[in-house]
Amino acid sequence: MNQAQVRTDLGDGYGVIDLCEAVLDESDGLFPKVRIMAMQQQAHGASLTGDRTAVDRLIDAAGELLCRVDDDRPWGNACRRTPGYLEVQRATCYGRLGLGREAGALWAQVLDDVPATARRDRGVYLARQATAAAAAREPDHAVEIARRAAEIAVETRSARMSRELATLERVMRPWHDAPVGRDLAEILASVNQGG
Repeated sequence: MNQAQVRTDLGDGYGVIDLCEAVLDESDGLFPKVRIMAMQQQAHGASLTGDRTAVDRLIDAAGELLCRVDDDRPWGNACRRTPGYLEVQRATCYGRLGLGREAGALWAQVLDDVPATARRDRGVYLARQATAAAAAREPDHAVEIARRAAEIAVETRSARMSRELATLERVMRPWHDAPVGRDLAEILASVNQGG
């Protein structure tokens, strides 16, 4: 699973799928939690290959197993601890697939349930929501969301959030010379200065 996560970060969708299929081939002997983790990671691989149908099938199948996760071990229990965990994965995959409107709607839903104590997660999700808005050709909305994400990024100095905001900056390039692009540059300058 760790290798599949690395392959996801490297953009190797087929490598992710192969690794997750190898894990899931042994699914009869796996705890439901491990199966969920493999399925959601395979969904990320599918998003890298442009396969929305597989993303939805895998996330839905993982969702059917959530009620069977029954241990209290902290490692790997994000599927129980994080409200909307699988919808976070689906929204991330949709964003990667370029489905800005669908991803944005999911991020709005997920963000309603993120506890105040999860500031770093909230910031990452906001940055991804802003990127989804930009992909949906809603640059003003993207900047509005980015402002909140940048505030959290400055406070927490989260490298993960900074990477997500850099992705937003790339998606917003078509508006680079427009007032909204200059607003974004000003917002992100505070993040870049703090990092």
